[in-house]
Amino acid sequence: MTAASPALLLAGLFVSDAPRPEFEQAFQPYAPLIGSWDLDVTWYDDEGRLTRETNGEWHFSWALDGSAVADVWITPSRAIRTSPDDGEWGLSIRLYDPELDAFRSTWMGPRNALVKTFIGHAGPGSITLEARDSDAAKTRWIFTDITATSFQWRNEDEDADGRIIVRQRFSGTRPALHLQP
Repeated sequence: MTAASPALLLAGLFVSDAPRPEFEQAFQPYAPLIGSWDLDVTWYDDEGRLTRETNGEWHFSWALDGSAVADVWITPSRAIRTSPDDGEWGLSIRLYDPELDAFRSTWMGPRNALVKTFIGHAGPGSITLEARDSDAAKTRWIFTDITATSFQWRNEDEDADGRIIVRQRFSGTRPALHLQP
């Protein structure tokens, strides 16, 4: 083994070129998301009023010897970030659980030391991840309209009375750099 920087060594161990053959079919809903995305990000208050907008980025990859899907989202994007304390980076790791026929997903947001765990199911052109949190009856993260060049994502809470509160929306598009042959 040759000497490599710890960052390069970890990146090489973490990121995979493809899903493992036994997971290829299960991970098909995530296949169109693999790669990098530019984001338009909006936040809403409890009454559904727009409170903030910014740009972001989201990067998806096969991971852990192809047995997982990992992603990192960054908001605001590094291109418009004004200080190291500006915004948030988040990391998700998704594993397929054959006993549940579902995805187990964990998201970590280091800025506020948040960790959320989800169970995810794929539907036609969509992926829905659901979690239970102490501050909401139910939290859902939903990908819709997934294509090779765009997708929609929303973060919504459902309170104990069944009222849906949209917290965030992301509109993802492939950067021009990734659309060139």
